[in-house]
Amino acid sequence: MEQNADAKPLSFRARLRVFLEQDRVHNVILTIIIINAITLGIGTSDRVNQEIGGFLRGLDRFILGIFVVELSLKLYANGLRFFRSSWNIFDLFVVSVGLLPDGAGLSALRGLRVIRALRLLSVIPQMRAVVQALLDALPGMGAVIVMISIVFYVFGVMATIMYGAAFDEWFGTLGRSLYSLFQIMTLESWSMGIVRPVMDEFPYAWAFFVPFIVVTAFSVLNLFIGLLVNTMQAAVEQDTEAEFEKLRELVRNETDQVDAHVLALQEEVRALRDELRASRESRS
Repeated sequence: MEQNADAKPLSFRARLRVFLEQDRVHNVILTIIIINAITLGIGTSDRVNQEIGGFLRGLDRFILGIFVVELSLKLYANGLRFFRSSWNIFDLFVVSVGLLPDGAGLSALRGLRVIRALRLLSVIPQMRAVVQALLDALPGMGAVIVMISIVFYVFGVMATIMYGAAFDEWFGTLGRSLYSLFQIMTLESWSMGIVRPVMDEFPYAWAFFVPFIVVTAFSVLNLFIGLLVNTMQAAVEQDTEAEFEKLRELVRNETDQVDAHVLALQEEVRALRDELRASRESRS
Protein backbone atom coordinates (compact mmCIF):
# COMPACT_ATOMS: atom_id res chain seq x y z
CA MET A 1 0.00 0.00 0.00
CA GLU A 2 2.87 2.35 0.83
CA GLN A 3 4.45 1.67 -2.60
CA ASN A 4 1.22 2.58 -4.33
CA ALA A 5 0.94 5.77 -2.30
CA ASP A 6 4.56 6.75 -3.05
CA ALA A 7 4.38 5.86 -6.76
CA LYS A 8 4.32 8.85 -9.07
CA PRO A 9 1.21 9.13 -11.24
CA LEU A 10 1.69 8.88 -14.99
CA SER A 11 1.87 12.12 -16.90
CA PHE A 12 -0.72 13.02 -19.49
CA ARG A 13 1.70 12.23 -22.34
CA ALA A 14 2.47 8.83 -20.82
CA ARG A 15 -1.24 8.04 -20.41
CA LEU A 16 -1.85 9.17 -23.99
CA ARG A 17 0.97 6.96 -25.21
CA VAL A 18 -0.48 3.95 -23.38
CA PHE A 19 -3.90 4.72 -24.85
CA LEU A 20 -2.57 4.94 -28.42
CA GLU A 21 -0.74 1.63 -28.05
CA GLN A 22 -3.88 -0.28 -27.07
CA ASP A 23 -5.04 -3.01 -29.43
CA ARG A 24 -8.51 -1.51 -29.80
CA VAL A 25 -7.04 1.79 -30.98
CA HIS A 26 -4.84 -0.02 -33.49
CA ASN A 27 -7.84 -2.00 -34.73
CA VAL A 28 -9.90 1.16 -35.21
CA ILE A 29 -7.12 2.89 -37.15
CA LEU A 30 -6.52 -0.19 -39.30
CA THR A 31 -10.24 -0.42 -40.04
CA ILE A 32 -10.22 3.21 -41.14
CA ILE A 33 -7.16 2.52 -43.31
CA ILE A 34 -8.99 -0.34 -45.04
CA ILE A 35 -12.09 1.81 -45.55
CA ASN A 36 -9.92 4.59 -47.00
CA ALA A 37 -8.24 2.16 -49.38
CA ILE A 38 -11.63 0.85 -50.53
CA THR A 39 -13.08 4.34 -51.06
CA LEU A 40 -10.02 5.38 -53.05
CA GLY A 41 -10.47 2.35 -55.27
CA ILE A 42 -14.18 2.99 -55.71
CA GLY A 43 -13.45 6.62 -56.51
CA THR A 44 -11.58 5.63 -59.67
CA SER A 45 -14.94 4.77 -61.33
CA ASP A 46 -16.47 7.61 -63.34
CA ARG A 47 -19.97 6.23 -62.79
CA VAL A 48 -19.53 6.10 -59.02
CA ASN A 49 -18.10 9.63 -59.05
CA GLN A 50 -21.16 10.90 -60.86
CA GLU A 51 -23.51 9.32 -58.31
CA ILE A 52 -21.73 9.65 -54.94
CA GLY A 53 -18.58 11.57 -55.79
CA GLY A 54 -19.37 14.33 -53.30
CA PHE A 55 -19.91 11.84 -50.49
CA LEU A 56 -16.64 10.05 -51.27
CA ARG A 57 -14.70 13.31 -51.29
CA GLY A 58 -16.25 14.32 -47.97
CA LEU A 59 -15.50 10.91 -46.46
CA ASP A 60 -11.97 11.13 -47.82
CA ARG A 61 -11.39 14.50 -46.11
CA PHE A 62 -12.90 13.17 -42.87
CA ILE A 63 -10.61 10.13 -42.89
CA LEU A 64 -7.64 12.31 -43.72
CA GLY A 65 -8.53 14.46 -40.73
CA ILE A 66 -8.56 11.36 -38.51
CA PHE A 67 -5.11 10.42 -39.81
CA VAL A 68 -3.81 13.91 -39.06
CA VAL A 69 -5.21 13.80 -35.52
CA GLU A 70 -3.77 10.32 -34.98
CA LEU A 71 -0.27 11.31 -36.06
CA SER A 72 -0.45 14.57 -34.11
CA LEU A 73 -1.33 12.68 -30.94
CA LYS A 74 1.43 10.16 -31.56
CA LEU A 75 3.95 12.94 -32.15
CA TYR A 76 2.89 14.71 -28.96
CA ALA A 77 2.84 11.51 -26.88
CA ASN A 78 6.18 10.15 -28.10
CA GLY A 79 8.13 13.31 -28.81
CA LEU A 80 11.32 12.68 -30.77
CA ARG A 81 10.89 8.95 -30.18
CA PHE A 82 8.15 9.15 -32.78
CA PHE A 83 10.81 9.19 -35.49
CA ARG A 84 12.46 6.00 -34.23
CA SER A 85 9.68 3.96 -35.84
CA SER A 86 9.96 3.55 -39.59
CA TRP A 87 6.18 3.00 -39.80
CA ASN A 88 5.57 6.35 -38.12
CA ILE A 89 7.81 8.08 -40.64
CA PHE A 90 6.04 6.24 -43.43
CA ASP A 91 2.61 7.34 -42.15
CA LEU A 92 3.82 10.92 -41.75
CA PHE A 93 5.03 11.00 -45.35
CA VAL A 94 1.80 9.54 -46.76
CA VAL A 95 -0.44 11.84 -44.73
CA SER A 96 1.69 14.82 -45.71
CA VAL A 97 1.25 13.89 -49.36
CA GLY A 98 -2.50 13.65 -48.77
CA LEU A 99 -2.51 17.24 -47.53
CA LEU A 100 -1.17 18.56 -50.86
CA PRO A 101 -3.57 20.78 -52.81
CA ASP A 102 -5.74 19.29 -55.55
CA GLY A 103 -3.81 20.85 -58.39
CA ALA A 104 -3.58 19.23 -61.78
CA GLY A 105 -0.03 18.10 -61.20
CA LEU A 106 -0.42 17.06 -57.56
CA SER A 107 -3.80 15.39 -57.41
CA ALA A 108 -2.31 12.05 -58.47
CA LEU A 109 0.11 12.15 -55.54
CA ARG A 110 -2.79 12.25 -53.07
CA GLY A 111 -3.65 8.72 -54.18
CA LEU A 112 -0.56 7.57 -52.29
CA ARG A 113 -2.76 7.46 -49.17
CA VAL A 114 -3.77 3.97 -50.25
CA ILE A 115 -0.22 2.87 -49.38
CA ARG A 116 -1.24 3.13 -45.73
CA ALA A 117 -2.91 -0.24 -46.28
CA LEU A 118 0.61 -1.70 -46.13
CA ARG A 119 0.47 -1.14 -42.38
CA LEU A 120 -1.52 -4.37 -42.32
CA LEU A 121 1.80 -6.11 -42.92
CA SER A 122 2.98 -5.08 -39.45
CA VAL A 123 -0.10 -6.54 -37.75
CA ILE A 124 -0.29 -10.03 -39.28
CA PRO A 125 2.63 -12.17 -38.02
CA GLN A 126 2.75 -14.28 -41.18
CA MET A 127 3.01 -11.12 -43.26
CA ARG A 128 5.80 -9.84 -41.08
CA ALA A 129 7.68 -13.08 -41.61
CA VAL A 130 7.34 -12.77 -45.38
CA VAL A 131 8.49 -9.14 -45.39
CA GLN A 132 11.42 -9.97 -43.12
CA ALA A 133 12.36 -12.85 -45.38
CA LEU A 134 12.33 -10.55 -48.41
CA LEU A 135 14.53 -8.03 -46.61
CA ASP A 136 16.93 -10.72 -45.45
CA ALA A 137 17.15 -12.13 -48.98
CA LEU A 138 18.14 -8.78 -50.52
CA PRO A 139 21.93 -9.31 -50.13
CA GLY A 140 21.74 -12.68 -51.86
CA MET A 141 19.42 -11.26 -54.51
CA GLY A 142 21.94 -8.51 -55.14
CA ALA A 143 24.58 -11.08 -56.06
CA VAL A 144 22.13 -12.83 -58.39
CA ILE A 145 21.17 -9.52 -60.00
CA VAL A 146 24.83 -8.69 -60.65
CA MET A 147 25.31 -12.10 -62.23
CA ILE A 148 22.26 -11.81 -64.48
CA SER A 149 23.29 -8.26 -65.44
CA ILE A 150 26.61 -9.60 -66.71
CA VAL A 151 24.79 -12.34 -68.63
CA PHE A 152 22.39 -9.77 -70.12
CA TYR A 153 25.25 -7.50 -71.15
CA VAL A 154 27.17 -10.28 -72.89
CA PHE A 155 24.14 -11.59 -74.75
CA GLY A 156 22.98 -8.03 -75.52
CA VAL A 157 26.26 -7.14 -77.20
CA MET A 158 26.23 -10.40 -79.14
CA ALA A 159 22.62 -9.90 -80.27
CA THR A 160 23.33 -6.33 -81.40
CA ILE A 161 26.33 -7.44 -83.47
CA MET A 162 24.64 -10.49 -85.00
CA TYR A 163 21.07 -9.34 -85.55
CA GLY A 164 21.12 -5.56 -85.28
CA ALA A 165 21.47 -4.85 -89.00
CA ALA A 166 18.56 -7.11 -90.02
CA PHE A 167 16.26 -6.38 -87.05
CA ASP A 168 16.89 -2.80 -86.09
CA GLU A 169 13.61 -2.54 -84.11
CA TRP A 170 14.63 -5.31 -81.72
CA PHE A 171 18.44 -5.38 -81.78
CA GLY A 172 19.51 -2.16 -83.49
CA THR A 173 21.15 -0.76 -80.35
CA LEU A 174 22.39 -2.22 -77.09
CA GLY A 175 19.39 -0.77 -75.24
CA ARG A 176 16.92 -2.32 -77.69
CA SER A 177 18.73 -5.64 -77.46
CA LEU A 178 18.59 -5.62 -73.67
CA TYR A 179 14.87 -4.83 -73.72
CA SER A 180 14.17 -7.56 -76.31
CA LEU A 181 16.18 -10.06 -74.29
CA PHE A 182 14.23 -9.10 -71.16
CA GLN A 183 11.00 -9.80 -73.04
CA ILE A 184 12.40 -13.16 -74.12
CA MET A 185 13.41 -13.96 -70.53
CA THR A 186 9.84 -13.34 -69.35
CA LEU A 187 8.64 -15.76 -72.07
CA GLU A 188 6.15 -13.13 -73.27
CA SER A 189 5.59 -13.66 -77.03
CA TRP A 190 9.20 -14.70 -77.31
CA SER A 191 8.76 -17.44 -79.89
CA MET A 192 6.33 -16.11 -82.49
CA GLY A 193 7.03 -12.50 -81.65
CA ILE A 194 10.85 -12.38 -81.85
CA VAL A 195 12.72 -15.67 -82.15
CA ARG A 196 10.92 -17.25 -85.13
CA PRO A 197 11.09 -14.08 -87.26
CA VAL A 198 14.81 -13.94 -86.50
CA MET A 199 15.16 -17.64 -87.37
CA ASP A 200 13.54 -17.00 -90.77
CA GLU A 201 16.56 -14.81 -91.52
CA PHE A 202 19.12 -16.71 -89.42
CA PRO A 203 18.13 -20.40 -89.18
CA TYR A 204 20.66 -21.17 -86.43
CA ALA A 205 19.55 -18.32 -84.17
CA TRP A 206 17.97 -20.88 -81.86
CA ALA A 207 21.49 -21.79 -80.72
CA PHE A 208 21.73 -18.26 -79.30
CA PHE A 209 18.27 -17.81 -77.81
CA VAL A 210 17.68 -21.25 -76.25
CA PRO A 211 20.81 -21.14 -74.01
CA PHE A 212 19.89 -17.59 -73.03
CA ILE A 213 16.40 -18.68 -71.97
CA VAL A 214 17.76 -21.68 -70.05
CA VAL A 215 20.31 -19.54 -68.19
CA THR A 216 18.01 -16.63 -67.37
CA ALA A 217 14.38 -17.75 -67.30
CA PHE A 218 14.98 -21.07 -65.54
CA SER A 219 18.26 -20.98 -63.65
CA VAL A 220 18.01 -17.44 -62.30
CA LEU A 221 14.34 -17.83 -61.38
CA ASN A 222 15.18 -20.97 -59.42
CA LEU A 223 17.98 -19.10 -57.68
CA PHE A 224 15.57 -16.39 -56.58
CA ILE A 225 13.05 -18.94 -55.36
CA GLY A 226 15.76 -20.89 -53.55
CA LEU A 227 17.00 -17.76 -51.81
CA LEU A 228 13.51 -16.82 -50.67
CA VAL A 229 12.70 -20.33 -49.46
CA ASN A 230 15.96 -20.63 -47.53
CA THR A 231 15.59 -17.19 -46.00
CA MET A 232 11.98 -17.81 -44.97
CA GLN A 233 12.92 -21.19 -43.54
CA ALA A 234 15.74 -19.59 -41.56
CA ALA A 235 13.35 -16.90 -40.31
CA VAL A 236 10.82 -19.53 -39.23
CA GLU A 237 13.53 -21.54 -37.49
CA GLN A 238 14.77 -18.40 -35.76
CA ASP A 239 11.25 -17.56 -34.55
CA THR A 240 10.78 -21.15 -33.38
CA GLU A 241 14.09 -21.06 -31.55
CA ALA A 242 13.12 -17.76 -29.92
CA GLU A 243 9.77 -19.18 -28.78
CA PHE A 244 11.53 -22.31 -27.49
CA GLU A 245 14.05 -20.16 -25.63
CA LYS A 246 11.20 -18.17 -24.03
CA LEU A 247 9.50 -21.41 -23.02
CA ARG A 248 12.74 -22.79 -21.64
CA GLU A 249 13.34 -19.60 -19.69
CA LEU A 250 9.78 -19.76 -18.32
CA VAL A 251 10.27 -23.39 -17.26
CA ARG A 252 13.60 -22.47 -15.67
CA ASN A 253 11.99 -19.65 -13.69
CA GLU A 254 9.13 -21.89 -12.59
CA THR A 255 11.65 -24.56 -11.58
CA ASP A 256 13.66 -22.05 -9.58
CA GLN A 257 10.50 -20.93 -7.79
CA VAL A 258 9.58 -24.54 -7.01
CA ASP A 259 13.08 -25.19 -5.72
CA ALA A 260 12.86 -22.11 -3.54
CA HIS A 261 9.53 -23.28 -2.12
CA VAL A 262 10.94 -26.76 -1.51
CA LEU A 263 13.94 -25.31 0.32
CA ALA A 264 11.62 -23.14 2.38
CA LEU A 265 9.50 -26.18 3.28
CA GLN A 266 12.63 -28.12 4.24
CA GLU A 267 13.71 -25.29 6.48
CA GLU A 268 10.26 -25.20 8.09
CA VAL A 269 10.28 -29.00 8.62
CA ARG A 270 13.77 -28.79 10.10
CA ALA A 271 12.65 -26.01 12.41
CA LEU A 272 9.61 -28.04 13.50
CA ARG A 273 11.84 -31.05 14.22
CA ASP A 274 14.14 -28.92 16.30
CA GLU A 275 11.16 -27.55 18.25
CA LEU A 276 9.80 -31.06 18.85
CA ARG A 277 13.23 -32.30 19.97
CA ALA A 278 13.62 -29.37 22.31
CA SER A 279 10.11 -29.94 23.71
CA ARG A 280 10.86 -33.64 24.40
CA GLU A 281 14.13 -32.83 26.09
CA SER A 282 12.46 -30.26 28.33
CA ARG A 283 9.81 -32.78 29.39
CA SER A 284 12.34 -35.45 30.17
